[in-house]
Amino acid sequence: MARGERLGLALANRHLLIGGGLTLLFVFVALLSLLWTPYAVATVDIAGRFQVPSAAHWLGTDHFGRDVLSLLMVGAQNSVSVALVAVGIGAGFGVPLGALAAAKRGWIEEGVMRFNDFAFAFPALLSAVMITALAGPGAVNSIVAIGIFNVPVFARLTRGAALVVWEREFITAARAAGKGGVSITVVHVLPNIANLLIVQATIQFALAILAEAGLSYLGLGTQPPQPSWGRMLNDAQTMMFMAPRLAIFPGLAIALTVFGLNLFGDGLRDLLDPRLRRG
Repeated sequence: MARGERLGLALANRHLLIGGGLTLLFVFVALLSLLWTPYAVATVDIAGRFQVPSAAHWLGTDHFGRDVLSLLMVGAQNSVSVALVAVGIGAGFGVPLGALAAAKRGWIEEGVMRFNDFAFAFPALLSAVMITALAGPGAVNSIVAIGIFNVPVFARLTRGAALVVWEREFITAARAAGKGGVSITVVHVLPNIANLLIVQATIQFALAILAEAGLSYLGLGTQPPQPSWGRMLNDAQTMMFMAPRLAIFPGLAIALTVFGLNLFGDGLRDLLDPRLRRG
């Protein structure tokens, strides 16, 4: 497909445009918080707590007098870092395992798939509880738990897609030319399933953000004084009638971010899958 044609399809894809816009906004806010926030998130002003949105504090202040907008910005930074590393762990281990299972078959494939079944028995929340019992709560433990949960997701997808590619005629030709399994996997198989892996990564990124927020809400994720959207929700639940905005703003941040990433993933799938383009 020509570059101009692909650009035209991207501009005509509403899911891709809306999801991409929300995703870019989320990433921009996270990066901006590294350089600037309206107020320091560690600044406590008891006399100024529970302020309503104003020119001084666009989203008001919380029960400690901290600026809510600043907390949301740094919380976005935390969500991006946790999700990136967790999805990186899942793809870094899952893709090679799935590719190995598709290339070797036999007992190796069976062993990889049974490992996947075992890993699926421990979702991110349960894994975090077990890790926390051993090492204590924290962002690192959240990353490990979410990353472990992502490994079988990528392994199953890679194996299923790679098995289809291994049956193609050009793979038979590569074998006849004397290429080994590793060479065929790297040169021919993985490039042909990269589109699927990219789309899956965007979906898992959204799920990782949701999982991190859930773990922080339960006190198993990011710990004070580092802001987190999930812990902001936890802090706000006892003040729902006094200041409901303290729950609304982080809830909207989570919902819009996950919504945008899911739309972006759907748009990428529509753009990269030629069967969907023909439809």
